[in-house]
Amino acid sequence: MSRIAKYPVVVPQGVQATLDEQQITVKGPLGTLTQPLDPNVDIRLDDGQLTFDVANESREAKAMSGTMRSLVNNMVTGVSAGFERKLTLVGVGFRAQVQGNALKLQLGFSHDIVYPMPEGIKIECPTQTEVVVKGVDKQVVGQVAAEIRAFRRPEPYKGKGVRYADEQVSLKEAKKK
Repeated sequence: MSRIAKYPVVVPQGVQATLDEQQITVKGPLGTLTQPLDPNVDIRLDDGQLTFDVANESREAKAMSGTMRSLVNNMVTGVSAGFERKLTLVGVGFRAQVQGNALKLQLGFSHDIVYPMPEGIKIECPTQTEVVVKGVDKQVVGQVAAEIRAFRRPEPYKGKGVRYADEQVSLKEAKKK
């Protein structure tokens, strides 16, 4: 069995988890998330704790028990505290601003990039060179941050582009004559 699945997921105060035959639903102060259940994993809800066991001794069941535990733990964390990903724009004239339900990026191209905000995601710009992506679903927050970063990845010579706030860009040395 997966070592991750041995640890139960504690459901905090104010968060409600319900199990159906096909899915698990987690409700909290920030929203509601659902996840389809895997038939190889048995989930039990006992006095505020979710425990995960394998339904059979197959290799797939052992792997899926840890995966389901991580997914449900991310759901509980998302509806109670939420997730956020910070991006930094590095470059002369690189700017970001939120206009209504879209993010407008100026990244050195001849045109501005307008990125519409997906459902359930909130994007903020505390300064012109910072973008903060917030939401309850960890996977969607990461995907949106990756799509924004993909508009202009950090280049290896000057480091200009969109990067994660905690990302270290290793710069190459310029060509010598």
